[in-house]
Amino acid sequence: MSQPLPLDRHALRQHLRHLRRALTDKQQVQAADLLAEHAVNFAPVARAARIALFLSVDGELNTRPLIAKLWQMNKQVYLPVLHPFAAGHLLFLCYTPETVLTPNKLRIPEPPLDIRQLTPLDRLDVMMVPLVAFDRDGQRLGMGGGFYDRTLQNWRQHGFLPVGLAHECQQVERLPVAEWDVPLTAVLTPSRLWQWE
Repeated sequence: MSQPLPLDRHALRQHLRHLRRALTDKQQVQAADLLAEHAVNFAPVARAARIALFLSVDGELNTRPLIAKLWQMNKQVYLPVLHPFAAGHLLFLCYTPETVLTPNKLRIPEPPLDIRQLTPLDRLDVMMVPLVAFDRDGQRLGMGGGFYDRTLQNWRQHGFLPVGLAHECQQVERLPVAEWDVPLTAVLTPSRLWQWE
């Protein structure tokens, strides 16, 4: 019998981060390859020219195989960079095979801050976002910093589609929802697509 999930956001975050970190290297490689194949066949991604992604940390689904496929398809890939002046906000910069990455203060690799490589949110077609958990209604639980909650706040006005990427073990029945949480329209896992709306 499975244990009931904790309803406290912090405890839930800890529990699900532990689950994804417990996946073996083989499981992670397999999941990343399946996800990449699945994602490039998802119509909004197949149609998109400019896609924002993230580099995986802490047991998140490895996005590098997907990024490689997107480059092969001649799509522009953008990565988040911590905003230098507006704390808690993200900028998105072009990422190519030649981009030299440097760990930021959260130890996440990011491209150098170069205004020529910056793209405004309304130029993005799809934004693939990390998450710790998602539920049957498309609610997303992040790492707790609020970076993506702020970024996704007005996604409809900007015109990009937010898509979560997750392992199957990150899906839960129902998440506790806060007023700033922004539900997703879709989540891709290695085995399936979840869509709302």
